Amino acid sequence: VQLQACGGGLVQAGGSLRLSCAASGRTFSTYVMGWFRQAPGKEREFVGSITWSGGSTYPTDSVKGRFTISRDNAKNTVYLQMNSLKPEDTAVYYCAAASSIATMRRGLTDYWGQGTLVTVSS
Repeated sequence: VQLQACGGGLVQAGGSLRLSCAASGRTFSTYVMGWFRQAPGKEREFVGSITWSGGSTYPTDSVKGRFTISRDNAKNTVYLQMNSLKPEDTAVYYCAAASSIATMRRGLTDYWGQGTLVTVSS
């Protein structure tokens, strides 16, 4: 599986962005998908994940109520809708595929996409 993320950019605080991550391969729907981010000078952190069916999502506390993860298995794509953005959301965002919610949460992923930069200005 190859992952290609896009949709990053510069946005003012309070604004919105939607990131997309397109996957190649016919096994996309069997993977848990997730998003991570890495801010300058900081370690990569988990943002959230979504089950293979899309029926359940697991956002981290700092983005609950602001970020929404969804997926379209017919399009082999996972999305991260980011609303009410804050300057502290500035980071490179990565999508990832893993075999389970637990391994995704620990960053033990099978595949990583390249990052897309999100910059939130104050």
